[in-house]
Amino acid sequence: MALFKNDAFSPDEWRSLAEGEDLPLEGKVILTLPQWQASREHLQAANIPIGLLLEPDAAVQTIAPDLPRFALVAVDFPKFSDGRGFSMARQIRRTDGFAGELRAVGDILFDQLQHLHRCGFDAFEIKDPATIRLLESGRRPGLSVFYQPGLGGEALEPSRPWARRATS
Repeated sequence: MALFKNDAFSPDEWRSLAEGEDLPLEGKVILTLPQWQASREHLQAANIPIGLLLEPDAAVQTIAPDLPRFALVAVDFPKFSDGRGFSMARQIRRTDGFAGELRAVGDILFDQLQHLHRCGFDAFEIKDPATIRLLESGRRPGLSVFYQPGLGGEALEPSRPWARRATS
């Protein structure tokens, strides 16, 4: 898998904590929601960066009070056709105000990247070989006019007041 972040591939400093594994003393670990819920009290005192992996059926509102504790929230897309993660990202960013890294993981395809970014994702764990090839060759998904608001800079399109143009 390749981590695409800040418009480039970069090494991934995070690792998932295996079931039953003790929390390490150093490093960055990603916990599943059940792992976090089972040891929340113990982990509150941990002095290492903690990430959270959310499955698409997770109720975001139940973890909203804990979001400031996480340096990273990863949302799983088990199939490219499962769009629940888009809504989760928007809620985590806009409603809950999460400012850390929001990562899309799972079945992420090239055509989804721009919309994922507009929903609040700023990092993508990509395993699709075609998507990796396109990004490595310098291709970037790009539409310049949108009909729905997103997160980030936008300006109204003068000739069509219902349309928006990305400014960033």
